Amino acid sequence: MKRTGRGRSAGTGALCVLAASVLWGTTGTAATFAPDVGPLAIGAVAMGLGGLLQALIAAPQIRRHTSRLRDRRGTVLLGAVSVAVYPLAFYSSMHLAGVAVGTVVSIGTAPLASTLIERVVDGRRLTRRWMLAAALGLLGTALLCVAEATQDTDGTGRTSMAGTLLGIGLGLIAAATYALYSWAAHRLITRQIPSRAAMGAVFGLGGLLLVPVLLATGAPLLASWSNASVGAYMALVPMLAGYVLFGWGLAHVPASTATTLSLLEPAVAAVLAVLVVGEFLPTAGWMGIALVIACLAVLTTPTPTRHPRGQMRNNSVDHDSGPPWKAAGVAPGGEHRTRHT
Repeated sequence: MKRTGRGRSAGTGALCVLAASVLWGTTGTAATFAPDVGPLAIGAVAMGLGGLLQALIAAPQIRRHTSRLRDRRGTVLLGAVSVAVYPLAFYSSMHLAGVAVGTVVSIGTAPLASTLIERVVDGRRLTRRWMLAAALGLLGTALLCVAEATQDTDGTGRTSMAGTLLGIGLGLIAAATYALYSWAAHRLITRQIPSRAAMGAVFGLGGLLLVPVLLATGAPLLASWSNASVGAYMALVPMLAGYVLFGWGLAHVPASTATTLSLLEPAVAAVLAVLVVGEFLPTAGWMGIALVIACLAVLTTPTPTRHPRGQMRNNSVDHDSGPPWKAAGVAPGGEHRTRHT
């Protein structure tokens, strides 16, 4: 029963990450309703205000676990700096290199960065199932990139080569910082710190670091009700609600699995661009979405495990060994910690 409970808990964690990815996928469409707001302001209001609100909500849990957070202050600081850098690099990457390229580089390479961190720091082994899922997800995201870049080409040469290269570089920084704060939060949670306290501390401190950027660049957010509404939505829904869900997910899955599951984000963004903004998505784009869905199916579908003969028939399915995060391992007591969030 305990192993079955952990398997269900891991599945719930995956669903939380997928739900967060759906919310994150709405940011690109939301930003189109505030075209006068620059990328730094969008990033600062989204992660800055959202992080501060997350810390405010989690204040009782943060206060209760202050000593443990202080003991892990290096991890908290690393996560907070990464939270502050990520949105500035991500939205600037999309602004310079285009939405398609910026999103693919930032989100598409994050699983690789996350896996490298876990491999080097934690010694976590890679499973063939994760590698298959990552390959499908990266290929699907690349197809989405090609499809969107093709339809955005209008022969005007608006984006210079230098700007594109800078945007790609910023996208790589965004991917690295996304992987770093995901790893930092997961590490805190697996060290007996509840997800709400861990995420609140990391994102609250990161939000404080973004306040000067918001003060310097956020004037356009107050220029109209539509701009203010976009800023409020970005902070409250994708960032506050999204990262609360992401924290719950990180309580039960490794950061590498979580960042791979978040490949759903560019697929959601592409579908919303078609349905809401009115963009056209070529066949290659729909093929990319199908591959991303296949990636998620590989990661989240449990598989039966063979057992020696003579074992009871009703125990023939090992719920704890199917998904790759089980092979990677989840810290004991995950279900208990999540109840405190």
